[in-house]
Amino acid sequence: MTARQLLRFLLALALTATGQVHATDAAQRLAWRQQAKAFEHGEGVARDTEAALRLYCQAALAGDGRSAYSLGWMYANARGVPRNDGLAAYWFARGALLGDAHAEAMFNLLSTPAEKPDCVLQAERTDLQQVDEARKAAEASALTTRYRDLVDTPEKQRIMKIVYRLAPQFGIEPGLAFAVIRAESNFNVNALSNKNAQGLMQLIPETAERFRVRKPFDAEQNIRGGLSYLQWLLAYFKGDVPLVLAAYNAGEGTVDRFRGVPPYPETQGYIKRIQQVFALQHHPFDARITSPSRALPARNP
Repeated sequence: MTARQLLRFLLALALTATGQVHATDAAQRLAWRQQAKAFEHGEGVARDTEAALRLYCQAALAGDGRSAYSLGWMYANARGVPRNDGLAAYWFARGALLGDAHAEAMFNLLSTPAEKPDCVLQAERTDLQQVDEARKAAEASALTTRYRDLVDTPEKQRIMKIVYRLAPQFGIEPGLAFAVIRAESNFNVNALSNKNAQGLMQLIPETAERFRVRKPFDAEQNIRGGLSYLQWLLAYFKGDVPLVLAAYNAGEGTVDRFRGVPPYPETQGYIKRIQQVFALQHHPFDARITSPSRALPARNP
């Protein structure tokens, strides 16, 4: 291994897990560096070492090699900060990887192992949090959009156009409405059960009256009433989707009485059918709609 290859190897080790370069344009990086320099030397502003360190770090993490070199120089020469060869080695290493020749030359002079600065550790934690949040969002999206491949007929497309228009008004994921309509009526606008549940979302007369649905066989009115009921149930059960589905099928009073999903094969099968299409276990809800159920303290802390 040549001396230069060894240097590159050491630099890579020094920057393990911190090689992320945030997408920032050159003009912004230059602006941060100039602001940092002004604070470092008190040029036109009061000298502020903390502000200089923060801005240099911001620029260096965004890909500015000269800012990394400046940080290394400050720590190597105790310029406004206590001397710290480990931090100096880190910043010279980062500057060298970013193409700054002065930083590479300084890194060659140091034998101290690199030490990650606090601002880098914080940036790593933020990056990991953002990655985790993005992963969770992607997983939630996958759980709520399985239904899309099943919107495969002109009638389903017609009904879903209504759902897409109305669902945001009630804070309901369209996939949940799709799954309920599919399980309740299979998209039959004129569906009528032996219990007198009516229309697409199978509203019984009491529920239709409760949510002011005068024409239960009108697609839009029926969907609006079903979405209103789902919105209420989500607030009542604090977003717990299985409990909401159990209540939609068997009534919220039944769920309260059993303090959970009732042991009815019909209700349990109903939940399973819907969650094959809409698998999200917790749905956002509007707590202003109604007070939560008092029968389920363990499930609803």
